[in-house]
Amino acid sequence: MISGSTRVAAVIGSPVQHSLSPALHNAGFRQLGLDWVYVALEVQPGDAHVALQAMRTFGLGGLSVTMPHKEAVALAVDELDPAATALQSVNTVVPAADGRLVGHSTDGAGFIASLAAHGVDVAGRSVCLLGAGGAARAISDALARAGAGRIAVVNRTFSTAQHTVALAGGVGVIGAAGDIRDADIVVNATSIGMGSDDIPCDAALLRAGQVVADIVYHPRDTALLRAARAAGATTVDGLAMLVHQAVLQQVLWHGARPDPAVMAAAAERELAARHQ
Repeated sequence: MISGSTRVAAVIGSPVQHSLSPALHNAGFRQLGLDWVYVALEVQPGDAHVALQAMRTFGLGGLSVTMPHKEAVALAVDELDPAATALQSVNTVVPAADGRLVGHSTDGAGFIASLAAHGVDVAGRSVCLLGAGGAARAISDALARAGAGRIAVVNRTFSTAQHTVALAGGVGVIGAAGDIRDADIVVNATSIGMGSDDIPCDAALLRAGQVVADIVYHPRDTALLRAARAAGATTVDGLAMLVHQAVLQQVLWHGARPDPAVMAAAAERELAARHQ
C-alpha cells in the first residue's frame, strides 16, 4: 500500500518509458519489506538540474540517472564518488543527511559484481573490452579498480578508445583482434546484438576456458553468448550487470541489500510481458 509515509525513488531519462528499473527496484523494495516505491520520470535533455532541485523539494529517497543526463548530473550534484569523478558521469544520486546530493556510478561496480556472482574474479586476469562508449568506460574503470592485469580496448575509433584506455591506468592498452583470442575475459560493451543476431567480433576468436560477458540483455541470450558457449567458454549475460548495479543503488539509498535473484526474476517477467 502506498501511503503518505511511502518513500519515493525514481529514474530520470529521455526516453525512459522502456526502463526495466521500476520492475527491478520495486521487487527489491517488496522483498526487503520497505515502504518505498520507484517510478520512471521523463526529463527532457537540458533539464537535469531542474530534476535535482525537484529531488530536494520532494524529498526523494534516491535517483537513478540514465541517458542523456549522466554527464549533466555529474556537473550538478554537490559531491562525486571516486568512480563518478573519474568518469564525470553519474547513474545514482543519494541524498545526504545534511541536504547535499552525492553522485555515484554503480555501472562498473555492478559489472564486477555480476562476474563475481558467476564465480569470476578479475584480479590479475587479462580482459579484452569491445567498445569504448559510456558503458565501456565505466567497465574499464571498474576492472582497473578490481585489479585486472591487462585491459585491451578494441574499438573502431582510435581517439575514443584512448579515453577508455586512460581510465584503466597502467594496465590499459589499445587492443587488436588477437587480444580477443588471448584474453581470459572478453566483454561486449557495445550495443551490437541488441534485438538482432549480430555479433561484435569474429566468433572463431573465442575459445574454451574464457569468460565471455555481454552487456546486451535483449535478447538475454545473444548470438555472442551462444557462439561463446559453442566454443567452450563460460558466459555472463547483460541482465546480470543491470541487476547488480541496481542492488548497489539500493544499498546506497537505504543501506539494505536486496536479493539479486528476486530482482532478476522481476526483470525477466517484465521482459516476457513486453514480448508476448
